[in-house]
Amino acid sequence: MPPPGPLPLIVITLLAYIAGATPFGFLAARWKGVDIRQHGSGNIGATNVIRVMGKKIGLPVFALDCLKGLLPVLFAKSWCAGHGLDGTWASLLAGLGTVLGHNFTFWLNFKGGKGIATSAGVLLALLPVALGVALLLWLILFYTTRYVAMASVGAGAVLPVTVLVQRILTGGPALPLLGFATVIGGLAVWRHRSNLKRLMAGTENRFERRPKPSAP
Repeated sequence: MPPPGPLPLIVITLLAYIAGATPFGFLAARWKGVDIRQHGSGNIGATNVIRVMGKKIGLPVFALDCLKGLLPVLFAKSWCAGHGLDGTWASLLAGLGTVLGHNFTFWLNFKGGKGIATSAGVLLALLPVALGVALLLWLILFYTTRYVAMASVGAGAVLPVTVLVQRILTGGPALPLLGFATVIGGLAVWRHRSNLKRLMAGTENRFERRPKPSAP
């Protein structure tokens, strides 16, 4: 099957970016009268929302951040299949667009989250085995160190390794998916560069729920 033309690919990427840019963490905290950027790590992602606002707010934010990664990829695949087109590049660009939208949302002056939950949604649609390995490593690192950043960096780093091993053993996934896993994993590590500096300096905070801040 032929791939979509340039214009559909551009439109799919743009729509995915807009979907990814929806700042659910910021909106959920603002609904409770809190500017999440002024509390905890200052990040709008689900981890900081859980830390600051609690699980009742944070877990739905995590689910929504995952869904905004999953649904654009599924839409791109479905649209291409319905038009008799190869959906590989459309789904990869949709996945990249939604992660970039979350990380650099235009709603908040291009300052967003770190993309872990949204990347998980994308990977669920594209590379479920690699996601499973990354999730397992995340859980091991988190529960042994209580550092979310260390767990996230480890999960990001293992993504391309897992896909490469899969490719060597089974002949798949396809080469573009290996490149995608490398980009997504590298982006996750890069977005945590400030956390890595604090880890090396011994000043990174371990995860623990903090008291809910008072509304202004």
